Order: sequence, then C-alpha cells, then structure tokens
Amino acid sequence: MTRLHDTTYRGFASDNYAGVHPEVLQAIADANEGHQISYGEDQYTARLADVVRQEFGEQAEVFPVFNGTGANVLALTALMPRWGAVIASGTAHIHTDEGGAPERVSGLKLFTVPTPDGRLTPELVATEAFGWGDEHRAQPLAVSITNTTELGTLYTPAEVRAIADYAHERGMALHLDGARVWNAAAALGTSLSAFTADAGVDILSLGGTKNGLLGAEAIVVIDPATAPGLVYLRKMNMQLASKMRFLSAQLLTLFDGGLGIRSAAHANAMAARLRAGLEQLVSSGAVPAGSLGFSQPTEANAVFAVLDSAIADRIRERVRFYDWDRARGEVRWMCAFDTTEADVDAFVGVVREELAR
Repeated sequence: MTRLHDTTYRGFASDNYAGVHPEVLQAIADANEGHQISYGEDQYTARLADVVRQEFGEQAEVFPVFNGTGANVLALTALMPRWGAVIASGTAHIHTDEGGAPERVSGLKLFTVPTPDGRLTPELVATEAFGWGDEHRAQPLAVSITNTTELGTLYTPAEVRAIADYAHERGMALHLDGARVWNAAAALGTSLSAFTADAGVDILSLGGTKNGLLGAEAIVVIDPATAPGLVYLRKMNMQLASKMRFLSAQLLTLFDGGLGIRSAAHANAMAARLRAGLEQLVSSGAVPAGSLGFSQPTEANAVFAVLDSAIADRIRERVRFYDWDRARGEVRWMCAFDTTEADVDAFVGVVREELAR
C-alpha cells in the first residue's frame, strides 16, 4: 500500500494521534511466526498473567480487550448487578465520551459529581452515596476514578486510599480508569500498584493505546471475588480477541524493560516543556497581557489553556487540537510518547505568532 499521510505532521490534539511505538511493532512481529492457541490460551497471554500477578498481587487476573470503552464498561458491569449505580466525576470519560455505553450496554446508572479539577474526594463521593435499600433509587455500588484524570491532574496513593476506604466501608467497590495510568505512575514516581492494588482499588482498566500500543487495553481484577463472571462478559460484549497473543504481546512490551514508564515519562516531560515555554511567552511580554492563561496544573502529559476562541481557531489551522470548553475559551494540548522537543518549540512559536498578531 502507498503511504497516504505526511509523516512529518505533528498535532497536539490527543496522544491517540501518535503511531505505534517501534518496540511494540517489533513485539507484534516477533509474536507473528508460527501457530499459537487462540482465545487467550497462548504463551504470550500466559506470560502476561504472570507479569500482572507480579505487579498487582498473586490473586490478580488480567483480561486483554480491544479498547478503553470496552475495558471500562466490562469492568463496571462485572462489579455489580443491573440495579447498581456508579459514582463518578462529572468529567469522567465513562460519562462524557463513551456514547452512553455504560447505560446502554449494561444498564448501569451513573451518578456524576461536579469537580473543579476532575478528582473525587470522600466528601464529594458522599453527595451521591446514599439510598441503599430504597427501591426508587439505583443502588450506589461502585465508585469510578481516573488517574490521570480527564483534566490532566493526579491522584496520589493516599488520595486513592481515602476514597477506597470510604467506598469499602459502605459496601462499594472502587474502579480506576487507567487510560493514562502509565503517565500517572511516571509523574508520581511510583509503581502502578502503589496507587491501585496497594491503595485499595478493586478493578483497573489498564490503558495501552495512548502509550504506544495498537488497539490493546486490559482489565486487571485485583481480587477476582469482586468481579465474578468477567470471563463470560468479555465474550458477551464482543471484547474477546481470537488472536489474543497480539494484544498480550503488546501489553507485555510496556512492562518489559520499563517501556511503559519511559514512554509516559517522555510525554509528561514534553508537556512540562510546553507549559514552561508558554509561561515564558506570558512572563516575558512576548504576547499581549491576558491573552493566554491556564485552567489546570500540568501534572502529566496534558496542558489546559485559556485563550480567545478566534485565536485558537487560527492556531488550529496550523496545528490540530481540541476545544475543551469553548464557552470559556478552554483548550487541551496533549503530548505523546513520540512528541519531540522540536515539536514543542515549534508549537510554542505558532502560539506566539498568532497571539501577537
């Protein structure tokens, strides 16, 4: 096939825009020779199960799936009966960006809580954690948090533990959406388990696609007793891969040699460079006063900025990115494992030119 795209193009819209990490492509090629048993009975999936137990505890189980929506919906479905409800941030991906899949596919009710920075606290969870035994109210049986959050902020292990303790004391399970879990671990300087298994998380959506994989994610069940039936639900919900070795080989590559942390740390560093470069524009007077601000701290690989929407549209004609809240002039700029210093510096230059016009 003839290549159809300009390989020099870089955007700041999403870490999903990046390609597949070369080490991951090699892992797929290495897993490709010969025959392996299908539907997860292959050697790569068995090895992945061993690695996950080493990382998350001896009871942990892993279920590779195709995408993050599938991971989130399956994990939450396995945690509770049809009358269950999930408490989540109002900016949670399961609420804002999954097309109603939790409700439409699994019939779950979402109780959302407004948060200024995407993070829940026990006090915020408490605003929806009530009504058990009331047949007129969906039963709050799970809490879902995201690390890093959809606003680019972090939960520390202690913050996760506080939510887990609050949830467990009230008979609720804790799910963590880890679409950017590697970025969280790199930013916190911890292992994945430090803010998941060790902090009381019951089930985890383990992200991979945003960190250089080719359509591979997984569900990690810390304690299988909390999510019975997941092996059947995965098939029922069309997330069971026949050639699972290729999903498992990719996920293994993130663990082997620390690639997952290294790639995420690089993306985080590029976001920090972007934030610093933009702040320098403001502090040096290179752009008009008040023309550029920031709405969230840059704690991982996302920069949330505020600028006039007409100027944002001009910048977007040159480098693609997304509005986050157009009414506020809030935009999101994302860095990926393959973002370079030159990419960042060039983008800062574009922003400077358009703000100074």
